Amino acid sequence: MKKSTATGSQKLELRKQSAIKTPTDLDAEATKNIAAVMNDILADIFTLYLKTKNFHWHLSGPHFRDYHLMFDEQSEQLLAMTDPLAERMRKLGEPTIKSIGQISRSQKIKDNEEEFVEPIDMLIELCEDNKALTAHLREAHRICDEHNDAGTASLIEVWIDETEEHAWFLYETSRQGAATRH
Repeated sequence: MKKSTATGSQKLELRKQSAIKTPTDLDAEATKNIAAVMNDILADIFTLYLKTKNFHWHLSGPHFRDYHLMFDEQSEQLLAMTDPLAERMRKLGEPTIKSIGQISRSQKIKDNEEEFVEPIDMLIELCEDNKALTAHLREAHRICDEHNDAGTASLIEVWIDETEEHAWFLYETSRQGAATRH
């Protein structure tokens, strides 16, 4: 019987490295590439969730109720994306975001910490952010296709549809004046 030559700290490091390595038929490069893009998307979803909630909480004006309800609905849909996304990364044996700090380092969507934002500007900013998230999701889908990861790609397809719908609602709600005959 051969005796292990690894030290206690080496054994601990090996256990740490293998602790989250869920078995998958995708190779290590595929799971790393997919997890990298999906963790960036997860950071953007959390960022957009909080921005949408921020606007929901700080809204005022004649369309308060309609915008308030729309922002609340959209924020709930964004938050609902986070758990399936993170769990998908775990199914691939990869870690996911662990902190607010990691979100802030990874996010591409910008925060809005202004004291007051006009409701029309909220609509326009959220519309642009949702369009940016949709583009990022499309890029992630391309990466999943390259690595034959149908599981992640199928989730992304649903999220693309949802973010396109968010952008559509925000865009149509932001239209004013002669163009819409309102």
